[in-house]
Amino acid sequence: MTLGGNDWQTELWFAVILSGLYHGISPGMGWPLAVSAGLMDKQPAAVLRALGPLAAGHFAAMAIILMPFALLTMALTWQREIQLASALLVIGFGTYLLINRRHPRFLARIPPHRLALWSFLIAIAHGAGLMLVPIYLGICSTVADAGHAAAGTLMNNTLVMAVVVSAIHTAAMIGAGGVIAWAVYRYLGLTFISKSWFNLDIVWALTLIGVGLISLAALA
Repeated sequence: MTLGGNDWQTELWFAVILSGLYHGISPGMGWPLAVSAGLMDKQPAAVLRALGPLAAGHFAAMAIILMPFALLTMALTWQREIQLASALLVIGFGTYLLINRRHPRFLARIPPHRLALWSFLIAIAHGAGLMLVPIYLGICSTVADAGHAAAGTLMNNTLVMAVVVSAIHTAAMIGAGGVIAWAVYRYLGLTFISKSWFNLDIVWALTLIGVGLISLAALA
């Protein structure tokens, strides 16, 4: 399968949004902390205020992972190799998470008021940014295929694309997480979280592996 074309590019952008929704639904990305903030302050506005730092941290984590790959995309002669390496990296990290179920202990030592830092580190630790890498590289390949731009223009385009992908993904993530946090705060409360907590660690790891395998299939 050759990357390129409007249909393929649309599917890639849809994948950026879908991955954001998936991250937002996952309790591991922080929406329960927004619920806790609202319940502790006894103010609905506290739920919304907590979403801002969570979004900022997640966006920073996505961007910091994508930026190195944005620079690598300048090496057009190595484009296929870079995409292959990224797919294998995602598969490898997903396999690691599948084997190692332990959560990094240092995350528990981050104070509750430092939500942005917590959100940034949890996204890095769970490989949330890595899930975007194959999708991002696929989008960039359609930009490169559109014409033979100068190196400076190409670099600028890919860097801007990294920011746009991170922003759209984060918007979908915080939108989904925010809706769930608000619903739990207003109608269900922390009892719902304690009684119906759903652990997506295995699903998360399998999703990473799946994204990597799909990327490999796309290169075939």
